[in-house]
Amino acid sequence: MRQLKPVAATLLTLSAALAGSASLAQTAPAAAAKPAAAASAPARPPVEQRQLKPGDYIAAVVNTDIVAASEVVQRTERMREEARQRGQNVTNELLHKQALDGLIDERVVVTYARENGPRVDEPELDRVVGNVATQNKLTMPELRQRLAAEGIDFKRFRENLRDQMLSERVREREVQGRIRVTDGDIDKYLAERQAALQGRAQLNIAQILVPVPEGAGPVVVSERKARAEAALARIVAGEDFAKVAREVSEDANKNRGGEIGLRAADKLPDVFVDAVKDLKPGETRPELLRSEAGYHVLKLIDRQAGKASINVVVQTHARHILLRPSEQLSPEQATRRLVEFKRAIESKRATFEQLARANSEDGSATEGGDLGWVSPGGFVPEFEQAMDALPLQGISDPVPSRFGIHLIQVLERRDVVLDTKQLREQARTALRERKYEDAYNDWMKEMRARAFIETREWLD
Repeated sequence: MRQLKPVAATLLTLSAALAGSASLAQTAPAAAAKPAAAASAPARPPVEQRQLKPGDYIAAVVNTDIVAASEVVQRTERMREEARQRGQNVTNELLHKQALDGLIDERVVVTYARENGPRVDEPELDRVVGNVATQNKLTMPELRQRLAAEGIDFKRFRENLRDQMLSERVREREVQGRIRVTDGDIDKYLAERQAALQGRAQLNIAQILVPVPEGAGPVVVSERKARAEAALARIVAGEDFAKVAREVSEDANKNRGGEIGLRAADKLPDVFVDAVKDLKPGETRPELLRSEAGYHVLKLIDRQAGKASINVVVQTHARHILLRPSEQLSPEQATRRLVEFKRAIESKRATFEQLARANSEDGSATEGGDLGWVSPGGFVPEFEQAMDALPLQGISDPVPSRFGIHLIQVLERRDVVLDTKQLREQARTALRERKYEDAYNDWMKEMRARAFIETREWLD
């Protein structure tokens, strides 16, 4: 069961690469730490200072690296804008502290990774730099010119990429290595899952979807609603639901008469489950359902009491496009880019595969974003929850996770009977994911305790 995680040779956008040390502590899994150091403060190491621009100051010294005051100012401004867009009122003092702490954490990881991480050889680094140029439709000379125009030394740019690769590898090794899952943990988890399955309803719903474009005006909304009402009227008058679905619906399942297939209720959108709760099998909902996607005509084909076994799982074949926020690419900007990608796919101006190959910032990019067949628990919860709610061929809205922001498409689903060994391995994977955050936080506390950190007063 494969975890969704960044790989070493991450394909970075140019804007992300220009950010120096990206937000490493928030975007990747991390690994097994050494025992905590003694309580006495670490001796100050020699500092290999990165060159400060005229008028800049040192905000903190972290092991053999520094945090520049300008970096803290930029990070603070970005966080202030994000808080404003969320409608939050956060004090400057708190934002400043959070920005500085985040940058210190990043330097702690990267300085540790330089000394303890696996080696990144020059040919591998050359490939990553080449990918950055290709992804931004630049030749290598053009990339050098672009960096020079931004005032960024090409050698420093390469070393920033090397640092990111090293940090990802070290976090994977250190955090994952300290997570322990016992046979007793697995037994308890499987027993809880089996108990939860008892009595859980399964539903087979068919739908006719008339989508409403995001930001559509009243005229378009009215036209779309009228089209959905006309489809519902045809069915009420006696026409076959499947026939109307094939003619009217713009859902990925329209060729199957709109049928989604038998699925557990908790794997369906809540609005669908609520909309058909009072229907008997074979009945069509007499009113339209309005959702963010548009207008739906729903029919309940079948409802079955839960008799499922934990040995039978629904595997999903999905693909994604991953963008990873950085100093130069805020979460809001990444979200807007993914919304644009979704519109381009839906309007047939580009394919999902093309956009994934050109833009996705993980190892699946070369496969058009293809993640293969994965059992439940194989992805982080927020990704899996969004994926499970999608119909076949459906495309999600942008989905944030600890790895970045995703656009997800479901290609296929299948029922698979797992043997005992596969079932227990699936449980182990899910339990490791549950324990990840605590393990990561503990590792970071130990890393900071072992590091030399000196903060300095400065005026912003």
